[in-house]
Amino acid sequence: MYKAGDSAEMTKVITEEDVFLFAGITGDRNPIHISKEFAAKSRFGERLAHGLLTAGLISAVIGMKIPGPGCLYVSQTLHFLGPVKIGDEITARAEIVEVISEKRLRLRTQCINQRKEVVIDGEAIIVPPRARIHP
Repeated sequence: MYKAGDSAEMTKVITEEDVFLFAGITGDRNPIHISKEFAAKSRFGERLAHGLLTAGLISAVIGMKIPGPGCLYVSQTLHFLGPVKIGDEITARAEIVEVISEKRLRLRTQCINQRKEVVIDGEAIIVPPRARIHP
């Protein structure tokens, strides 16, 4: 059974290939993500990963670890607190903060960079799988 305080995380280094693949899949070719020349003139001085690419790591934690395979998203809030640059190591974390019912869990979700800065903070409502199944 799930309980408040249960948590899981995963870590991934964001690569240039990740950014280009995400741009191709979604059609979001904003030059802040794909153009070195454009990004060099921005306030960040370099290319940034898409916010939703980074947030996708939260989906991986929820879908693969907690609650895991078979769960369904109901909602997700995202507060983008800092940039994610190519080469950043991002840890996505999900923690159950409330068991609303046997059919609903509320999770705190975060992405944290290698400098321990929270770059995304949010909350998800999840329908857990009927039985705990782990790959």
